[in-house]
Amino acid sequence: MTGPLRRAAWNLRYRWRRVFALCVVGAGVLAPFLTNLWWTLPLVWFLGLFVVLPVLHTLAKPLPSPDDGGGDRGAETDPALDALRERYARGEIDEREFERKLDRLLETEGAEVAERDRDVAARIRGTVERELERVRE
Repeated sequence: MTGPLRRAAWNLRYRWRRVFALCVVGAGVLAPFLTNLWWTLPLVWFLGLFVVLPVLHTLAKPLPSPDDGGGDRGAETDPALDALRERYARGEIDEREFERKLDRLLETEGAEVAERDRDVAARIRGTVERELERVRE
């Protein structure tokens, strides 16, 4: 019995927007039958889906923590990676050396940081490849 209850609790916690939307649709369908007024259906749907749901979503959205860089995903605080980017941007190192040093930098980081930085490295490599293609054209 804990399986369905656990699943229902998980759905209410993480998929509350869908549950709320289904409740609004159900209430909108029942409203004309309970009030005998046809216009309550679009009124309930409009108020529920376009007014109450966005307000609840905004209130329930977690605030970014200072550890995440203030919510800015593009902000990188690793000074070694920043220095490597700057050296590449100034033309002090070429693409091969940049990638080699980037890989070495990622190998020396811890497991969690390395996983996060691999995503950064993939984005940097994509940017470098696009810049090289643009320069070659």
